[in-house]
Amino acid sequence: MQSPAWPSFAIRALYQPKYKPYFNALIIHIRQIVQFFTYLHLRVSMVEVHFALPGEKLGTEYYDCRYEVLRKPLGFDRGAEILPDDRNAIHVWVADGDLVIGVGRSHFLEEGNDGSGADIPGKDSGHAPPFGPLRDQSEQHRPAIQIRQMGTREEYRRKGIAAMVLSKLEELSVTHFGAKYGFLQAREVAYAFYESQNWSKIDVEYEIKRIGPHNSMIKKLN
Repeated sequence: MQSPAWPSFAIRALYQPKYKPYFNALIIHIRQIVQFFTYLHLRVSMVEVHFALPGEKLGTEYYDCRYEVLRKPLGFDRGAEILPDDRNAIHVWVADGDLVIGVGRSHFLEEGNDGSGADIPGKDSGHAPPFGPLRDQSEQHRPAIQIRQMGTREEYRRKGIAAMVLSKLEELSVTHFGAKYGFLQAREVAYAFYESQNWSKIDVEYEIKRIGPHNSMIKKLN
């Protein structure tokens, strides 16, 4: 005797009166899941990537996002989100309509600049150590840039926003600065993200005052 085809047999079984409520509930849940992921796709597809090259003006919305994400949670006052060399940097941000939801910047590391220095202006700032490959002032890892001030609003995290910002910064760093290598100082919570974007840890982990553990990272850009 030939056994029934399982797909059709299972469907007929589910349509028996005693199983029908469960079957209908399953269909509703499947529809809700499809609607949820469709919503996420539409939300991400609606966002736009913007950038400003060195010397170009930045809107207050850009700095609002930087402060809300990177400085306010650490107890810094408004103004700590603005860096003295912002005018010399490439800035990238992602916006959902008028709301800036993710930011980042890249600046050129001039000869003699090994990446060490204060994390933010002021006497209460933490200090970042030099990048090991740049410490000896060799040309092997230059021209080089440093990525800084990467942040995404909490409700938009894990949706690819940071990857959009980082990818655009890398692209513009090559085309505008002629960079061959990128460096950055990653917070502990971001190690996995940067490694997923092909950045590699260098040197040893260190602590930046008021912010926490960091590790320097490198990526060959060009």
